[in-house]
Amino acid sequence: MGIGPFNLSLAALAHNIPAAPGDPRPLAATFYEQRPAFHWHPGLLLDGASLQVPFLADLVTLADPANPWSFLSYLRTRDRLFPFYFAERFHIQRAEYDAYCRWVSEQLPGLHFGHQVDAVRWNTERALFEVDFTQLDRDGEAEALGRAHARHIALGIGTEPFVPEPLKPLAQAESVPVLHSADYLRHRERLLAAEHITVIGSGQSGAEIFLDLLRARPEGAEKIHWLARTQAFAPMEYSKLGLEHFTPDYSRYFHALPESARDELVPRQWQLHKGIDADTIAAIHDELYRRTLHGGWPDATLTPGVSVRTAGRVANTRVELHLEHTQQGTRSRLTTDAVILATGYRERPLDTILGGLDPYLRRDASHRPRIDDQYRLVLDPAVTGHVYVQNAERHTHGVGAPDLGLAAWRSATILNNLTGATPYPLPERTAFTTFGLTPQPPRIPAQALELTPLSQSI
Repeated sequence: MGIGPFNLSLAALAHNIPAAPGDPRPLAATFYEQRPAFHWHPGLLLDGASLQVPFLADLVTLADPANPWSFLSYLRTRDRLFPFYFAERFHIQRAEYDAYCRWVSEQLPGLHFGHQVDAVRWNTERALFEVDFTQLDRDGEAEALGRAHARHIALGIGTEPFVPEPLKPLAQAESVPVLHSADYLRHRERLLAAEHITVIGSGQSGAEIFLDLLRARPEGAEKIHWLARTQAFAPMEYSKLGLEHFTPDYSRYFHALPESARDELVPRQWQLHKGIDADTIAAIHDELYRRTLHGGWPDATLTPGVSVRTAGRVANTRVELHLEHTQQGTRSRLTTDAVILATGYRERPLDTILGGLDPYLRRDASHRPRIDDQYRLVLDPAVTGHVYVQNAERHTHGVGAPDLGLAAWRSATILNNLTGATPYPLPERTAFTTFGLTPQPPRIPAQALELTPLSQSI
């Protein structure tokens, strides 16, 4: 269920592999997606914006380099291998990644777009999952109802834009442009027409949007505010050893930690995935500096360490933000004509779609679904099928859950477990870092030892 990059990776790796050891039939895999076609963050495909992972983090390569659905295979079908070779790009543009995934989605069988999954239940008599869905027309209206049965389920329903509570009423109104960064490109011209613009959020999306707005505004009349809760507009951790937090080794280490340790650790690791690419930071500073060459400063204000307490409309056409500086303890007001919320995404709750399985779900102390090391929901033993999850397991597997670099490895792990075989042999070690200590048996103090005298025969 869901056809984003992660379930698309699963579909690509599942294509033409045996259903079980010794079974000549290929694995039967069907995927449902509510949208009419594949699109990957269309509102953020800014010109020149690149992925923050290398092109090897495609749908299949890190599990199966010879797979026909690799990014290099895509380039070959487009006669673009030599141009890519000479471009010497390790990090491709986001728009190119989106085009690659759409190519895969248009070629693979078993993908059903325009199908909204409504409910999942366990049929005890048939020992199968029942999946109820609604087939949608081009306008997203209900066209027909259907039901499918499956031995196993893979949930790849992804994330949804997060809008902070104080700004939800304004984001739902039409009179003032208060919108999430996910919709930025669709409303870009309207935003550029606003006299004053405020960007909220310190991550990569906020930085890219601020830079795009800055470049499009006249010198000396930029009228842009960039606000963030974090204490700095900080670079993303991108050192080679730092990146080993996005390896299977770290995922296994994190999963084995106690729940309390995991919950304490995740918020402290924000710079691993919520910071800003160093090149983007440099480009922002270069653009701001360029605008000082002839005297004066650009009319752009960058303020970290600020939270939005409340917000409201002014004369139905403007927004007033009530701000608080977390370190100073000071409060202020900012009136603006448009607000862009680069406030990230949250995992979509599983409870809605899995309501029919709720009696079988095993939960942790925070009432979240428990997920084992094979990416399966922990269910009552009465359910003999498995429900695999993709990008809904940050609380159990760590910061690598939404990372594209782990997509192929996680899909291969799921398929190895599902088939009871190893169609995709995976390495035992993937990082130079050893993330934990191997427990040693307790040492017995010397004084506690009882010595047995040896008898000697003469």
